[in-house]
Amino acid sequence: MSVDGRILIIDDSPDDVTLTLRALRKNNITNTVDIATDGEEALRHLFPPDEPAAGRTDALPALVLLDLNMPKISGLDVLRSIRSDPRTRYLPVVVLTTSTEERDIVNTYDLGANSFVRKPVAFDEFLDAVRLLGMYWLLVNRPVGKHRD
Repeated sequence: MSVDGRILIIDDSPDDVTLTLRALRKNNITNTVDIATDGEEALRHLFPPDEPAAGRTDALPALVLLDLNMPKISGLDVLRSIRSDPRTRYLPVVVLTTSTEERDIVNTYDLGANSFVRKPVAFDEFLDAVRLLGMYWLLVNRPVGKHRD
């Protein structure tokens, strides 16, 4: 299954990135995947310094998978930046994290996350979670700015 658009994984754990890529492949989600290993890199990817503030939005990912606990700039701050910029305000962002803290769940929704998903410990559960994420966010969901009549 490949739908137009890239997936951006923002996660500082090489093991979690590998696991996510493996789960995408096993579920036949063949979209191009970009990886940012910290919040600073993620913001440079989403808002290239050489691109004007009113720059193109066609290079944006179709889906962002965002971890919360990262070096340099936290996942919450990345989400805050995404939602405060008109180019990315409606970009689908799924928080994919190991956190089970209620405050993290509340904070991510307060900042405009589309979904909060706890990374399952067992690979089979994670595989199923990624399949459902891919099916919904890449096939079912109709994002703002796409398919305008």
